[in-house]
Amino acid sequence: MRKPVTRSPFGTGTVNRFGRSSLGHGLTVSNSNARVSAPGLTARKPVVTSAATSLPVPGVDRIQANLGLNSDRLRAQMVQRLRTQGITDERVLGAMLAVPRHLFVDEGLASRAYEDAALPIGYGQTISQPWVVARMISVVCENRVPSRVLEVGAGCGYQAAVLAQLVRDVYAIERIRGLYDLAREHLRALKLSTRVRLSFGDGMLGLPTSAPFDAILVAAAGIKIPQALLDQLSIGGRLIAPEGTSNQRLILVERTGPSSFARQDLESVRFVPLRAGTQL
Repeated sequence: MRKPVTRSPFGTGTVNRFGRSSLGHGLTVSNSNARVSAPGLTARKPVVTSAATSLPVPGVDRIQANLGLNSDRLRAQMVQRLRTQGITDERVLGAMLAVPRHLFVDEGLASRAYEDAALPIGYGQTISQPWVVARMISVVCENRVPSRVLEVGAGCGYQAAVLAQLVRDVYAIERIRGLYDLAREHLRALKLSTRVRLSFGDGMLGLPTSAPFDAILVAAAGIKIPQALLDQLSIGGRLIAPEGTSNQRLILVERTGPSSFARQDLESVRFVPLRAGTQL
């Protein structure tokens, strides 16, 4: 017997001080950028939203104000949790500590910004779970310091902002125009727009005019990793990406020669689908 489908609490969007937001529409278990099984995680708290479409949720402004005061403490707790989950690279942990994640999510979700959960950012997309962000960056940075990195699927700009704390040249590409604009706004607000070269375009094609890259991080899952992205790795460069449809695995690929690659299967994950083209 099939289990009943539970509607996401974000299915109709969230509510902020401007009214009801489309951010959060369509979040399901199939499009959350997260690890499938994470031991020790607590249950996610429900988001309480107002039933009215034109009224703000009581307390949202207070939550934002409190987060502004307490975000350092909350980020420190997030980093400590990442340590207990096996993230040991202090460079990565320091970068996660430096970037205010609550500024990258909708106000209606700001109180949950430092939970170990993927959160909706609109257009059927999510900001990746903090563990996923830290894990992917740690893998490509292990025993090295990449100087030129490409992120495919910039989303709201959070992972690019974390990368910018570690990497000299960060390139990021986003195929959805609304998210590209959102990421650009977030990066400008944090004075990172000169550190992150953000492009609007088809991420499956990469950025051949800016290649090669020491590392490529792909924040969406395809049936297989696009050859165009593998071709844009430098010799010795690493690419990390989810691969698969219903059963996805996080895959690490290292380029070992002009036409040779070493592949390693890491763990089960769940990401949004990798799509070709652009969306205006």
